[in-house]
Order: sequence, then structure tokens, then C-alpha cells
Amino acid sequence: MKDKQALQIMALAAICQAAWLVQQIARNGSCDEDSMRCLLQGIMVTDPDHASSVYPNRHLLREGYKSLVEQLGNNRNPKNIELTRYVVGMVALERKLSNKRRVLSLMGDRVGQVKRQAFHFDLLADNVLSNIASIYSDHISNLGPRIQVSGAPLYLQQPQIQHKIRALLLAGIRAAVLWRQLGGRRRQILFFRKRVIAAAENALRQL
Repeated sequence: MKDKQALQIMALAAICQAAWLVQQIARNGSCDEDSMRCLLQGIMVTDPDHASSVYPNRHLLREGYKSLVEQLGNNRNPKNIELTRYVVGMVALERKLSNKRRVLSLMGDRVGQVKRQAFHFDLLADNVLSNIASIYSDHISNLGPRIQVSGAPLYLQQPQIQHKIRALLLAGIRAAVLWRQLGGRRRQILFFRKRVIAAAENALRQL
């Protein structure tokens, strides 16, 4: 049970990390590339032998774990409402997506194409990011209310930045799929907040 809870927290941290990286890119025009690559690689793992293989370099999810603790904790620091909005939006879109079998099938085909492309190019190459972003644009953005990303217009107007943001939103939704598959539910965050925080803090100490 403890192992399952740790994996749930890992998936939840990955959602938070996607939101955190979206915020960094939208505000600053850049983010930690290793952390971003970690999440994008998770999209490529479509049939894992074990949940832990989706994010094998768990230390790269550190900011996600930290954000999870900060957002749920009772500390006096102001909450990052924007980050919370992104997380809630990604979880809500994943719930809508889970009922769309045809869309999921089409997305699986598109991810397969990106995986083949990634044999020849880095995941952060412009052409690969563009293709990952187009999966989000074509199949997810119209499922429900769009996630409105706030940031500096100078960056948000750049196609390359837009591709990174959409790719990260897709990565966050992939993490939400894993979280749900592991038994994650929103009520756990609402009613067992202290347990979630403790698990995230424990994971941080082990990174």
C-alpha cells in the first residue's frame, strides 16, 4: 500500500511539475530542460511494465514535489493560485479524455509517430516539440474549457514557446492518466491532505 501511495504521489508531483514548468516558460521564456525532458519522456511510455518506469529519474520531479507540499501545506506563504489553476485544468481535461476512446486511439497513433521521430531527434528539438504540441491542440484543447496560460506577451506570442507550453500540458495530462490508473482521486487531496503532504515530504527527503 505504501508503494502504491508513493507512486500516486509521484504522478501527482509530475502534474504539479508540468504546471510549474508552464509557468516558468510563460513568465521567463525558458525552464530547466532536464525536468521538461523527463515529463515529455513520460508521454512516450505508453505501455509501462511498472508505473515507476514512466518517470525513472524521479529526482527530476523535485520541483513538482515541492510545489505539491507548498500548495497543500498550511504555511503562511501565499499559495500559487495560477499553478493550482493549471493543475485543476489538466486533471479536468484528463477526466473528459478518459471517456473518448476514439480520441485516445488517435492520440496513441500520433504518439507512436513522435516516438519514431524521437529516434532521430532530441525530444526538445523544435520539430518534435511541434508534433507533441499538435497532439494537444488537435485532440485535447477542444474537450472542455481551455487552460488560459498567463505570462509575458513577449514570450507567449512566440510559436516555439507555445509549442513548449502545449507539450507540457499534454505531459501533465499524461501524468494525470497515470495518477488515475494508480487509484488517485480528487477526494484524497481534499480529505487526506496531511497524508499526501507527508508522502510528498518523504519523497523529497529521498531524492
